[in-house]
Amino acid sequence: DEAGKPQFLEMGCYGIGITRLPAAAIEQNHDERGIIWPDAIAPFTVVLCPIGMDRSADVKAAAEALYQELLAAGIDVLLDDRGERPGAMFADWELIGVPHRLVISDRGIKEGQYEYQHRRDTAPTKVAAAEAGAFVRAKFAA
Repeated sequence: DEAGKPQFLEMGCYGIGITRLPAAAIEQNHDERGIIWPDAIAPFTVVLCPIGMDRSADVKAAAEALYQELLAAGIDVLLDDRGERPGAMFADWELIGVPHRLVISDRGIKEGQYEYQHRRDTAPTKVAAAEAGAFVRAKFAA
């Protein structure tokens, strides 16, 4: 102060803070497998997991076509083209917390179906391959 006497300082901070938001979201949205990002703040909202993309031209073509369709619809989509085994691929995306996952495989293409799974679900849902883009777009229309 003016008399040269030491004084204790007090400071109050009442902002939400950009760095606090992800921590709070993760605290509220996680399970034993990892993060479950809410759609509104997810780095990517959909991940496409093409099984055997490096070995199958059909899987590669289907995955790239769906990727382009979802991008054109304004959806933040990621195409996992790493060539990982399915279990490792799924575990990575569950840990990272991408909310929506579509699996494209040779078997699924032959059956005319892909597998969709929300990060909170315990089992996948079969989705008609021809309707997969519309199915995902409908998830964001609500």
